[in-house]
Order: sequence, then C-alpha cells, then structure tokens
Amino acid sequence: MLKTSNLVLSMKNIDKRFTGVHALKGVDFDLFEGEIHSLVGENGAGKSTLIKALTGIYPKDSGEILYMGKLLNPKDPKEALQMGIGIIHQELNMMDHLTVAQNIFIGRESTRKGGLFLDEKNQNRRAAELFTRLNMNIDPKEVLGNLTVGKQQMVEIAKAVSHDLKILILDEPSAALTETEINELFTIMRDLAGKGVGMIYISHRMDEINRITDRVTVLRDGEYVGTRNTSDVTKEEIINMMVGRVIYEKPKARSNVPAGAEIVLRVNKLNAGRMVRDISFTLRKGEILGFAGLMGAGRTETARAIFGADRIDSGTIEINNKLVHVKSPVDAVACGIGYLSEDRKRYGLATGLSVTDNAFMAAYDKYEKGLFIHAEKVKQITREFIEMLRIKTPSLDQLLKNLSGGNQQKVVIAKWLIKNSDILIFDEPTRGIDVGAKSEIYTLMNELVMKGKSIIMISSELPEILRMSDRIVIMCEGRITGELDIEDATQEKIMKYATLQNQEH
Repeated sequence: MLKTSNLVLSMKNIDKRFTGVHALKGVDFDLFEGEIHSLVGENGAGKSTLIKALTGIYPKDSGEILYMGKLLNPKDPKEALQMGIGIIHQELNMMDHLTVAQNIFIGRESTRKGGLFLDEKNQNRRAAELFTRLNMNIDPKEVLGNLTVGKQQMVEIAKAVSHDLKILILDEPSAALTETEINELFTIMRDLAGKGVGMIYISHRMDEINRITDRVTVLRDGEYVGTRNTSDVTKEEIINMMVGRVIYEKPKARSNVPAGAEIVLRVNKLNAGRMVRDISFTLRKGEILGFAGLMGAGRTETARAIFGADRIDSGTIEINNKLVHVKSPVDAVACGIGYLSEDRKRYGLATGLSVTDNAFMAAYDKYEKGLFIHAEKVKQITREFIEMLRIKTPSLDQLLKNLSGGNQQKVVIAKWLIKNSDILIFDEPTRGIDVGAKSEIYTLMNELVMKGKSIIMISSELPEILRMSDRIVIMCEGRITGELDIEDATQEKIMKYATLQNQEH
C-alpha cells in the first residue's frame, strides 16, 4: 500500500436480494490506492454478488458506492472498465485463435488510412510497450492459444491495465497456475500496487492471502464480519471468522480400511496417450485412494482413461475380479463407476438446468413410465438426497448456476449416488470451494466409504491428500513413481516421489 494512500473505493451498507435469497445484508467494503485487499468467505457468503454490484452486473437494492469520492452506479462491466474498474475472472475470457496484441486491443484496434485498415505493426508496438511497463516477457505477435494458462492470465491483466485502471479485481487468479507462475503474478501485482492501482483479491488459498495482501475483509452468509490487517491475523482466525467455527486439518493417523478388504478395482499396465504409461494399482472396498503429483503428472488423464472418456491403448481393468472393457463413459457408468471432473461446470453439470435435472442426469432411464418420467418419484428421491448431502437450495427447481460451488459439487455427488455407483473418482473435489464447504465434502466422503463405496481422490493439495487418504499413489510424468500407506506418508516423501527424486528414470 502507498504510504500516503487515498481512499479509492467505499461501499456502504450494500443490500441485494434475489428470489428466496438475501444475498447481501448491509455489507461494507473499502479500498485504498495501491492496496491489495483480500475479500474472503465461504461460497455463498456474498463475495461474487458484492463484486457484481461494483462492476454493474447486478443493480444493488440499497446502499451507496463511492469511487474516487463520487457516487458510482455503472450500468454494466464495460462502463465500469471505462471508468477504471477491471476484473480478471477465474475462467479466462479471451480468444485463443487471435494474437496477444489482438486480444488486448479488441474493439480498440490501431488503424491507418482513416480507419480503413488495421495497423498491426502499431498495435504490436503498443502491446510491447505495455508489457515492458509491466515487466512481462510476452511476444505480442504470439497466438494466445499457444501460451500457458499463466501467460494468458498475464495478457488479461495487461489488457485490463491498458484501460488506465484505478481498481483491479482478481477472482481466484492462482487456481490453475504453477508455483512459478504464482510468483510471477505476485511480482506484477506488487508492481501495480506500487503504481497506485488498488486490488481486490478473492482467493480460498490462505497462504496466498498472507503472502500478498495488506488487509482482509471477511463475509459470512451475506453479512460483513470484519476487516483486519493481514499482518495481525492468523490463518486460523480468518477461517474462524469465515465459518464461525474452527476447522482443523490434521493428517489422518491410520487407514480406516479393514484388513483383508476386497479389491473392487484392479488396473494393470494401463496405457493411454502420452500421459498414462504402464499404470498399475488396486482400490479396495471402503478405501479412499489418494492420487498425488504435480500439475501435468497424468492423474486426470488416468482417471479419464478408466472412465472411458479417453481411449485406452493397452492394459486391463478388472472390477470385482471380472475383466471389463470400458470404451466410453456409458460403459464405465454401467460398471458402477462415477466420475466427478475437476472442471465440474464443463463435464459434470448443466448449470442452466434445475437441481433435479442435474441430480437425475444419469438415472432418468430408471424412472421412465412409458413415454413419461415418474415425476413424483424423481422429486421424492431428489429431496432425500438433498437432505442426506445437506445441499443448500431454495427448491428442487432452482437452476444449478444459482447455487454456490460447494453445493454444485454435492449435486454431482448426488447424481452418481442416485445412479448407485460403487466406485467414485473425485478429481480435485474441493477446487474453488471454501474451507467450510471443504469440511462438508470431507465429511461426506468419509460417510460414503463407511457405507461401502470406494473413492479415488485426485488432489493437488497435499494437506487434503494427507487428511483424507487411506493410501497414496504418487505420479510424475505419466508414471506411478511411488505408493505410501497413510501411516508412512509425509509431505516431504510425497514430493520426493512427485519430483522423481526417489526414482531412477
């Protein structure tokens, strides 16, 4: 934060209601020039709604927003951007087939000869100057789709900054970044702060909040809980403010799987594409088998091959000691396998449909009555699973996109339980959801294995792997490089296998 900082934003008593939901209840938030201010809270706490009120996506019901000392009521994000308020969304919103410079200046292209022709040379020069100012090493002429996710995000930041920003909002910016890319992002953020840009930083990663932010504001259930200087507050205190209770993430001390538990899944010498090479492992009844590894290790590709989403080149899969041929997700589902993708919105959900439609997506065929669906039975079962999984929704007919991330994830779990899947693959089950919802997902997973389900859990968070797994398989560069019983597992051992330090290759 600049030493002589001025207040650039003041949001006072912001209120917003939707049908059946009081999303914001008199929320306050302020931001100083050159400050990095974290906005945190469980999913459904009101963070997104507050940001949407600030950027003109939603009109607020009451309260006032002062920007640079003047009342602000933008009618849409474009107007907010023109006034100097930009946002970098978790899902990047750019055009992969265009060059970097074309993406930055789309709608504001450089032209020559009275606007008749594009001036690509001048546009590339302007982009290069922008990157120099931001200390970014990116070629303006490179096609955007050829860049890593981290570099694409930097292009989006550069695009926002090119509008002469006073406020930059970053929504879960590090979710898909490597550690190196996160460090580069933080360097750029500090540089922007030094130039007087105020930043609102939304993240569920507590360690990042401590590393990069000046202050933290906590929302809970649509209400303002408090604002603290980051240097004066611990991670545990922030979590306690968010959820109203202390959540401990202690590693699991011992496996919960009974000795001699039957093997429900056996994968032998599985090969699929470049990232699944000679994969062999077993999964036992009632077990949570953790899959650890760095980004790009091949864990998701292994899950997709087992689920039939990607073609298997060679190897075998046995379920309950019977050889099965899984050539498509339909085959996998018929064998009792359910898959919760890391990208739930793309592969696991239809957010424009209701909670009921999503929950029964894989099982409507079981409740057909001639040409019709047995609607009352479907609703009754959906209601039972909503209660069992503690899904927070105003009604069965609520559109899924209106639920928080944690509740959306529970609906995907309901889908596979209604289908009666015995083997569940959870790929990054808590990515993008807050600590309170995480704790609920953990409780639910433990309940499922106690009832005899078996879970493969892929996670990039080592505390999550150590907290939940009975046994851990570690992958690196498409191969299994190690396996640990939970009693012997530590973060250091996992990282050795994940970086091939224990493996001659």
